[in-house]
Amino acid sequence: MILDDIDIRRLRYFLVVADEKHFTRAADRIGIRQPPLSMQIRQLEETVGARLFTRHAKGVELTAAGRVFQDTALDIVGRFEDAVTQVRRHAAGQTGRLRLGFAGATYFHPAIPLIIRAYRSAYPDVVLSPEQSNTPALLAGLREGRLDVAFIRPPVLEDGLLSVRACLDEDMVVALPADHPLCDHDKLPLDAVAGENLILFPRDIGPGLYDSIVSACNEAGVSPKLGQEASQIVSIIPLVAAGFGVSIVPRSVASIRNEGAVYRPIAGKSPRAPIAIATRTDDHAKLVTSFVTSAVQTARSNAPADFAPALR
Repeated sequence: MILDDIDIRRLRYFLVVADEKHFTRAADRIGIRQPPLSMQIRQLEETVGARLFTRHAKGVELTAAGRVFQDTALDIVGRFEDAVTQVRRHAAGQTGRLRLGFAGATYFHPAIPLIIRAYRSAYPDVVLSPEQSNTPALLAGLREGRLDVAFIRPPVLEDGLLSVRACLDEDMVVALPADHPLCDHDKLPLDAVAGENLILFPRDIGPGLYDSIVSACNEAGVSPKLGQEASQIVSIIPLVAAGFGVSIVPRSVASIRNEGAVYRPIAGKSPRAPIAIATRTDDHAKLVTSFVTSAVQTARSNAPADFAPALR
């Protein structure tokens, strides 16, 4: 095939000669001697089966065939250089699609939008495909290759397949019906909820957060009286507002405004609600590592106090 005998280098040589209209000046610009350049052009002409240049005393001019070939060569070289640029940018994590998961209402944490904005500003050509689910489902998605990165609620069972990196942390607050007597207090110790119906989500969708809440209650001498179960964290607040009971939720969930619910800080030791970034251990793609690095840097550059929504 003719294409087997033409490479990009030879096309570039042809285009430089066509631009300079002189072999010696073209050779100087390319950085080779003039005789090898002339030989490359002659071989190119033999391959395409046409004279591309007319030689004269002052240099060279493109023939009619040469002008036709110039347009094609410019297109080929341009496409090749675009392809190389795209591949290099993809390898550098500057383009592509990142499948991103959010668990347990992590997206309510005010730092998460900052993280996403900072990353999109630094990598505007990367397409983010978000997915909201619970921690176990997202971890399964990572293991099966359906997700690239996920914000999850630790802890995570170490199995060697996943890498988990701490990112954010927040305290938890008590969510109360707006007409509850405990609303008169500015802060509430955990033992204040003793005897109250405690609305939680199923443990299997957020075991780390669930166990943190129950353990904190037990340490405060409270045996939780589990009431109506919410399908997910964000479903808790409407149930509280409807009077089904009280709950303990991450502080960032207080950004869910409902006239029937209020939030109070916990007096004394409060259970924590950490957020971590999970990836596959064997996934070293620049697209993934760049996101993780950017996320951690953005989280660290903002003081935790900046992430505390006002309570009412």
